[in-house]
Amino acid sequence: MARNKHPEETINLILDVSFRLFMEKGYEQTSIQDIIDHLGGLSRGAIYHHFKSKEEILEAATDRMTAESNRMLADIRDRRDLTGKEKLRRIFRESVNRPVQNDIFLAAPGFHKNPKLFFSLVHDTVAEVSVSYIQPIIEQGIADGTIRTEYPKQLAELIMLAANVWMNPMAFNSTAEESGRKFMVFRQMLESFGLDIVDDEMRARIVELAAIYQTKQ
Repeated sequence: MARNKHPEETINLILDVSFRLFMEKGYEQTSIQDIIDHLGGLSRGAIYHHFKSKEEILEAATDRMTAESNRMLADIRDRRDLTGKEKLRRIFRESVNRPVQNDIFLAAPGFHKNPKLFFSLVHDTVAEVSVSYIQPIIEQGIADGTIRTEYPKQLAELIMLAANVWMNPMAFNSTAEESGRKFMVFRQMLESFGLDIVDDEMRARIVELAAIYQTKQ
């Protein structure tokens, strides 16, 4: 296959092939040579022209999926027919039930083995997601009376750190059973703030995703 003339096409091809291999073999078990072998004629130089490492390929593929997630968060944040509490409930439900989550958990590396990726996860959770999406919703909930807290910024950070980092099996290599237990503590924490926004159905989904992740470890 001839090399793509347009850089964007080449980048998308590399990302598509890489992510498929990450799902099939697991991130740790996929080598740069594996990716080259499935690119239909593109050279090692073509990969390194756009990406310095396999880790950078994963980051780009993840960014592509994160952009879709952020659009969903923005859509819910900006709705006018839901209270702040209802928006938080909908965000958690839609986030865990997105079909792409299965692919993410199949392809994901162990963050416990990669401090750089782990820091990126924590930074994005606190500096971007909590500030841009969760904090405004909590502030709306304070205004409409459905959420009670004097510390919307800190509560937003706590919720996102617990949900995206502590409860994430990719961060601590948690088993499905341990992920279920963490979810129950998370649920109790939210309810202590009057936020009864997660349920047994979501717990079952978290356990399912953790089990999917463990199949590639």
